[in-house]
Amino acid sequence: MQFPFQIRKEADIDVVGFGTNAVDFLIRVPEYPEYNSKVELVDYVQAAGGEVATTMAGLQRLGLKTSYIGRFGDDQAGSFGLESLRHEGVRLEYAEQVTGAATQIAFIVIDVRSGERTVIWKRDARLAYGADEVPISAIANAKVLHFTPHDVDACLALAKEAKRLGVLVSADIDNRFDGDEELFGYVDIFIASADFPGKLFGAIDEREALREIHSRYGCGIVGITLGSSGSLLLAEGAFVETRGFEVPGGCKDTTGAGDSFRVGLLFGLLQGETVERAAEMANAVAALKCRAVGARTALPSFEELSTMLTNR
Repeated sequence: MQFPFQIRKEADIDVVGFGTNAVDFLIRVPEYPEYNSKVELVDYVQAAGGEVATTMAGLQRLGLKTSYIGRFGDDQAGSFGLESLRHEGVRLEYAEQVTGAATQIAFIVIDVRSGERTVIWKRDARLAYGADEVPISAIANAKVLHFTPHDVDACLALAKEAKRLGVLVSADIDNRFDGDEELFGYVDIFIASADFPGKLFGAIDEREALREIHSRYGCGIVGITLGSSGSLLLAEGAFVETRGFEVPGGCKDTTGAGDSFRVGLLFGLLQGETVERAAEMANAVAALKCRAVGARTALPSFEELSTMLTNR
C-alpha cells in the first residue's frame, strides 16, 4: 500500500522538527525501587534526548537532511544539547538559547532486567513558544514538518502554513494539551503512544480508536506504537500490523524508542517505500536504538538498518 500523500519535490530540507529537546541523566538500577526504599545504582550517564531532537538526529544518521526549531537554556546543558545536534549535522538556524532559562532535563531510571524506564522531567516555561514567536519561514523549503504538540498555538501556526505550502505534517503524540483537537485536524501522520487513545476517548479498542481518530480529524495515517510487540497503523481504511524486532544483544534501554519509530517511518515515507515496508523500518530502527543506554546512542546508520531488515 502506498502512502496517501504527495511529497514536495522542490524542497531541499527533508524534515523540519519543532518541539522538545532535553538532556537526560540515565540511571541504571538492578530493579525499580519500591517506595521509601534505597537501591544502589549500577551506573549512570548524561546523554542528549528529547522527542523531536532525537528524531532529527536519527534521520540525519540515515542520510536525510533535517533542521530543528527549538529553544535551549543558556546553561551548560543547553550548550551540550545544541552541540549534540550540530555534531549529527542537523541544521540549527532556527534553534536558540534563551537567556536565564534552564534547558529541559530528565532523570530516567532504567531497570536493567528489561531496559524499561521511568522518566522524571522538567521543562522551563521560558522555553515555550507563542504563535507569534515561532519562525514560520523555517518550513518554507521542507517536505515534512514533524512536531510534538507541547506548544499548541505555535504548532498550529506552523501546521497552517505547512498546509498552505503543501508540506506534510507529522505529529508525535503521547499526551493531551489545551487546544490540541484543532491542531489534530491539520495532521497528516498521527502516531501516538499505546496509552494515548485512552486519554482521548477513555476505555476503547485500539482499532476502534484509530478509526475514530481518522474519522474526527481526517489524518491520512493514524497509528500507535506497541513497544516490543511492534505497531498498528491505519491507512486507506486498512490496518497494517507489524511485529517488533528482537534487540541485538538484548534491550538495554527503551528511552527514545518511540522517537526512533518515527525516524524509520518518516525515512520510509521519504524513500518512497510502501506503508508496510516503512512500518517495518520503523520497528527496526526502534529495536536498534534499544541496544544501548540513551535516546540517541545506538540510533542506526543506513547500513545497520539495511542489515537488520535483510536478516529478518
